[in-house]
Amino acid sequence: MVTKRETPDQTSQASAGAGSAASSGGGGGQRPRLLLLDGHSMAFRAFFALPVDKFGTSTGQSTNAVYGFASMLVKLLRDEEPTHVAVAWDLSGPTFRHEEYAEYKDGRSDTPQEFPSQVPLTQDLMRLVGVANLSAPGFEADDVIATLAHMGGEAGMEVLIASGDRDAFQLVTEACTVLYPGKSLSDLRRMTPEAVQEKYGVSPRRYRDLAALVGEKADNLPGVPGVGPKTAAKWIEKYGSLEELIAHADEIKGKAGQNLRDHLDDVLRNQRLNELATDVELGVTAADLVMGEADRAGIDALFDNLEFASNLRERLYAVLRTGEEEPDAAAAGAEDGFEIDLTVAGTGELAAWLVRHASAEGVTEAAPAGLAIEGVWGQGTGRVDGLAICVPGGAAVYADPTAMDAADTEALAAFLGDAERPKSVHEYKGALLALGEHGWALRGVVSDTALAAYLVQPGQRRFDLVDLARKYLGRELQEGGDGAQMTLDLGSAEEPSGRAHELAVRAAATRDLAAVLSAELDKRGGTHLLHGVELPLVDVLAKMERVGVAADRAYLEELQGEFAAAARLAVEEAHRVVGREFNLGSPKQLQQVLFEELGLPKTKKIKTGYTTDADALAWLEQETGHELPKQLLRHRDQTKLRTTVEGLIKTVGDDGRIHTTYNQTVAATGRLSSTDPNLQNIPVRTDVGRRIRRAFVVGEGFEELLTADYSQIELRIMAHLSQEPALIEAFNSGYDFHAQMAARVFGLDVEAVDAEARSKIKAMSYGLAYGLSAYGLSQQLGIAPDEAKKLMEDYFAEFGGVRDYLRSVVDEARKVGYTETIMGRRRYLPDLTSDNRQRRDMAERMALNAPIQGSAADIIKVAMLQVDAALTEGGHASRVLLQVHDELIVEIAPGEREAVENLVAHEMGTAYDLRVPLGVSVGRGQNWHDAAH
Repeated sequence: MVTKRETPDQTSQASAGAGSAASSGGGGGQRPRLLLLDGHSMAFRAFFALPVDKFGTSTGQSTNAVYGFASMLVKLLRDEEPTHVAVAWDLSGPTFRHEEYAEYKDGRSDTPQEFPSQVPLTQDLMRLVGVANLSAPGFEADDVIATLAHMGGEAGMEVLIASGDRDAFQLVTEACTVLYPGKSLSDLRRMTPEAVQEKYGVSPRRYRDLAALVGEKADNLPGVPGVGPKTAAKWIEKYGSLEELIAHADEIKGKAGQNLRDHLDDVLRNQRLNELATDVELGVTAADLVMGEADRAGIDALFDNLEFASNLRERLYAVLRTGEEEPDAAAAGAEDGFEIDLTVAGTGELAAWLVRHASAEGVTEAAPAGLAIEGVWGQGTGRVDGLAICVPGGAAVYADPTAMDAADTEALAAFLGDAERPKSVHEYKGALLALGEHGWALRGVVSDTALAAYLVQPGQRRFDLVDLARKYLGRELQEGGDGAQMTLDLGSAEEPSGRAHELAVRAAATRDLAAVLSAELDKRGGTHLLHGVELPLVDVLAKMERVGVAADRAYLEELQGEFAAAARLAVEEAHRVVGREFNLGSPKQLQQVLFEELGLPKTKKIKTGYTTDADALAWLEQETGHELPKQLLRHRDQTKLRTTVEGLIKTVGDDGRIHTTYNQTVAATGRLSSTDPNLQNIPVRTDVGRRIRRAFVVGEGFEELLTADYSQIELRIMAHLSQEPALIEAFNSGYDFHAQMAARVFGLDVEAVDAEARSKIKAMSYGLAYGLSAYGLSQQLGIAPDEAKKLMEDYFAEFGGVRDYLRSVVDEARKVGYTETIMGRRRYLPDLTSDNRQRRDMAERMALNAPIQGSAADIIKVAMLQVDAALTEGGHASRVLLQVHDELIVEIAPGEREAVENLVAHEMGTAYDLRVPLGVSVGRGQNWHDAAH
């Protein structure tokens, strides 16, 4: 929603703060409010509150701490309306406390490896939003905060401190409140003098005394044994202060009193170290901490790089000063660049509008019409609730399918199905599915703005129209309630006029984006991929989703029961081994059983103790031979299989078929992904997992399923790209590729190569195609790192062209900023020049991986296009059902077996002309498992 913001009073520092503070709360001549944030404390809290595996970029950069920190900042700026803000950060060197007590903070758990690289990113964000980052050598962030709080108090400011460090409680006064984290990121408890007194039984000025007695484990400051907060508070309240308590220590009876007397030196040391410095030289005053103007372009660039969704950006912008005067709501449409002349078509009016505004002469490929669909789609079907068309010049129409007469319907069908009237749309496949359910074809689409943006920046996670409009058009458009629509302040979305405007703006944005993204693609060499591969593939994928694949529901239910029984048996066996019942799904209970009761070797230390993940359990089983880790792994495997089968059962449609949804814009390498359900993730490495594939069967009216996949396609692409003669020769010979490679590396005759040697070289070859390091190879093969390194050296000594190619890929990518596939698909890797070694190493592995994996993705997509076209042109009833990585599954119609098998093998084998043949393996059967080869 576009809203008007009042211009801040430039003569008042207090009124120049965060967006809302300029007109309420802390501004407008009222008392200034200083917000101080403990940077590392908040960042750590965000890190552990949000799952690290769910927040990360396609280049491997973890982002959960940055995302959580930004979310907390938004809440603080919105709710507290500060006029002045600063973030205090710890530095890595020792502090004055280490000089007195060398063991200060010793024994802390290792910082998670995903955390450190997020600190400079968070500091960058603070700088971009106009907040000062402050730190001081020899001091902690607490000392910086204490100094600033002291400054703020002397300047007559209200002070707020956001920190999870209880030492800050000693700073609490009537004018200084600590916002202390609760159970969630959004839960901040206001620690006022009354709240501290109620919680700890002492006043804030005596909290340091209490902490000295109790100690602080996180700082490695041992307290008085057996003395907790309640006892310490009782003593302090009785005697008035720690000094008086110590003076009367002889009066304390019992063991607690003796412990106090025995540990007086620790208590006095703790009290000295707990005291926060209030005189740190910072080079700023409290008045200097007025929030500056946000660098909007910089924030956009950072959020794009971190692949954050638009909703966080919207919330952040709502509380920042950007220095940009925002337009009135009434003028928003024109000032945002959308001068829309909107017609809400009543019954019988759409046909006339299309004749007047959407003729072939008025809509061209250089200036296509923007099309937006309101409705739902997925799993091979959809529904249109409304649609909007916006043509060059600004004329736009909104139509409700339920309000159209026969002439309107005929005219709309003609427009949509006319390939000579170019159109741009966001999420082309969804529109195809939704329109198709109404009997309308969609042709002439020259741009899918989501696909085009994906080809421009494949490393992004999401391609929302809101984000794209902001980035490429410089226009602020807000998502509707479901995140699928864009809206201006032009009426309620519940009212027809509001809905019409929403969709018209979406159509206009799509129209304008098409031109901008087309220019970007031209600069990046991706135009032919959009028009020659990705857009045509949308039609093929939509057909596959509509058709689906037949499923044997009864067999799936049988498997579900079997896996559930196996999981229960594993639980019973685990209980028998331990001798009591416990929850196999509770990491805390597993730690207690494994490491305390059974005394098994400790695994990797984590925040909550010691890890009990699958790798750790496998290690425990191998190291100890104990039965429990084996049963725990078995339980997890069977539970995962049961969950997979349950998910498949839920997605079987009324037609007895499963209709997955394919995504073209998820994997940065260009590979397709599958969701609802994920049919590319059906287990195939174990016999029990492969049994699930038996549930996918030939449908009624068809004879068999045919599976066709590429043999060793990654290695064939490596041979092509590296031009290594020995690799090319091995493929062209027709013999066992891996055995020949092993013979050359180990200096053996091919006949003398055993299974172990062949397996090592196979892992070696594929590992190089995936950017595997020597350490990764050692882990995969279960050998020492030195042996893996020697194996790599021997491999490169024999196949020097591979080594040279891999080196050149990284060097070239570092120079130009991207890698390319054989068809010109680019993968941009800015972290190749990062100062952060972890990010740079990850980018280098991606640079090695992307050309090979991306080329394989290109080839299978071209193969799908060629197979589908050949089936159609040949008049065959057989059809492509699924694509799973390098494999196609085809349903063969009666009497077409031989012709279709030959057709598929030929079209897949000629999808691209490599220096080595594209090997295609074909199999047939009544179900997916039996059709394997």
